[in-house]
Amino acid sequence: MAELGYLSLALGLGVALYALLASLLGARGRGELVASARNSAFALLGLTTLASVALAYAFLSNDFNLEYVASYSSRDMSTLYTLTAFWAGNEGSLLFWSWFLALMGAIVLWQKPPRAFLPYILAVVMGTQVVFLLMMVFVTSPFDRLPYTPPDGRGLNPLLENMGMFFHPLTQLTGYAGTTIPFAFAIAALATGQVGDEWLRRTRHYTLISWLLLGLGNLFGMQWAYVELGWGGYWAWDPVENAGLMPWLVMTAFFHSAMIQKRRGMLKVWNMVLIIATFNLSIFGTFLTRSGVLSSVHSFGVSALGPLFLGFIFLSLFISLVLLYRRLPDLKSEDELDSLVSRESTFLINNLILVAVTFTTLLGTLFPLLSEAVRGVKITVGPPFFNQVNGPIFLLFLLLMGICPLIGWRRATPRNLLRNFLIPFLAGMGALAALLIFGVRAWYAILGFTVCAFVLATIFLEWSRGVRARHHKGENYLVAFIRLIAGNRPRYAGYIVHIGIILIALAVLGEAVYKQEQEASLNPGESVSVGAYTLRYEGMSSYPTQSKEVVSASLSVYNGGEMVGVVAPAKTFHVNYENPVSEVAIKSNLMEDLYVILMGWEEVGGVAAFKVMVNPLMTWMWIGGVLFLAGTLLAVWPERRPVRAS
Repeated sequence: MAELGYLSLALGLGVALYALLASLLGARGRGELVASARNSAFALLGLTTLASVALAYAFLSNDFNLEYVASYSSRDMSTLYTLTAFWAGNEGSLLFWSWFLALMGAIVLWQKPPRAFLPYILAVVMGTQVVFLLMMVFVTSPFDRLPYTPPDGRGLNPLLENMGMFFHPLTQLTGYAGTTIPFAFAIAALATGQVGDEWLRRTRHYTLISWLLLGLGNLFGMQWAYVELGWGGYWAWDPVENAGLMPWLVMTAFFHSAMIQKRRGMLKVWNMVLIIATFNLSIFGTFLTRSGVLSSVHSFGVSALGPLFLGFIFLSLFISLVLLYRRLPDLKSEDELDSLVSRESTFLINNLILVAVTFTTLLGTLFPLLSEAVRGVKITVGPPFFNQVNGPIFLLFLLLMGICPLIGWRRATPRNLLRNFLIPFLAGMGALAALLIFGVRAWYAILGFTVCAFVLATIFLEWSRGVRARHHKGENYLVAFIRLIAGNRPRYAGYIVHIGIILIALAVLGEAVYKQEQEASLNPGESVSVGAYTLRYEGMSSYPTQSKEVVSASLSVYNGGEMVGVVAPAKTFHVNYENPVSEVAIKSNLMEDLYVILMGWEEVGGVAAFKVMVNPLMTWMWIGGVLFLAGTLLAVWPERRPVRAS
């Protein structure tokens, strides 16, 4: 099967090269070449699927003669983790990236894009495939064999034996690959001169899906870091974390500016720039994970792929910007901004904020390389820089989320502003008063929670107005609520996503400002207190499994003198890995998480060292993630088309 997999990749490279050349030649009017390139795209899907099946079979059959299988799998792993080892390393993740892009390309072709766009869409998708297949065929093949067959493989890194290993890479890789499709439509629009709204309309669902996948990739990565890495946090501004965030931010800006283009015919050049940036930032994220140029807990280590990815990014940017420059006369705005107090201006400021966050994140990520090039010393920029710079910018972004729905298009009148802003303003002031009454004094928390209350009030005000209007026409409130959403799904799906983002922001604020922690070394029977919790150390236990030794501590948890449960943080020692892995104990409710880490212990006497944290509002971060998913799915769900009478 391995030979069949490698042959499939080699044939796929030939097919992709042929389709790239045929589509470019066919763009000059030779329709038979374009049709042939289209058929080749379907053939490439079959070949990458065959290669993927061959690699999955190698994992499931424990073919340890394959270097990739021996590096990431072992006999004691469950079937689920054996399958997720498919994308645990460089080679398999590249194959999965290529397969998903082939699938998306086939779906686009099956839906029959405009005939003028077709050759250029094929050229972009197939050109991207050529780069990835070149890497897998000539540089880093998942089907390379060892000169011997080891009796067992090394297995997954213990940190990856978590359900986050299934969801985080899966969504992150598909999100990266999915950005190729809107980029291909944008290039097709520039190449053909058809730079109106057609390419925006055609790519809406593909853009939303890739945006959703990138967002979920970040959220699943945060959840994996929180429950598995054992440091008590969820986001460390790691280079690879930043690489996943940046294309999502730029694509978020694109959604808002695309609305202005559709409604007013403005920001056409800007939208092209945003889509070009999104695709290239996705390739940049793929490059960071695989090049080893920056130190990251998420990266695959040093490899020979860095120059290939950089060359592809430079070529992509060069072609895109040349096409954009040629079409500047055709991309002139059809209208002008009427007033600074308008929805268009708030969307524009929103865009500038998101791009500013992206730029500062990119600058901080690349600063070690820049400092090494200039001063010869690699200086790493840590979380304090990102928090101090991006924190206030994000807060302004949240405020605009509340202001934007209250301001009308073109020009807002003072009377409408007063009517729309009064209730949200009072809600924000009420939240401010409540915070002061309950003793909150941290200015950052006061400002953040007040802004969140203002935005939530704005959303619920918009919703209540729509429901009341339908209720006055005879619908009961529940029916009015459902039909209101169904009647304008993009708008109200956006509100659901905004509520999810606000809940995530509340969790970030609560954890950043009011996190409590305590370290203690305890003898059996001794206790440590953190916040309202008291934890009594009961003792240690250890037990072996097939591949690891587990050392666990037991602590009874009391709140207000009443026992509320038992937690058991642990350390695991894997046979094939030198360093132990922390298994944190988390006890959650809607208000806070109790987070306990076993730091160390003494073999004699039973003394153990613990780090105990109370992380406020963390559950709301994951609830916000669910709302983010629900709102986006509502936006992309196909609408039922009315049946026409014969």
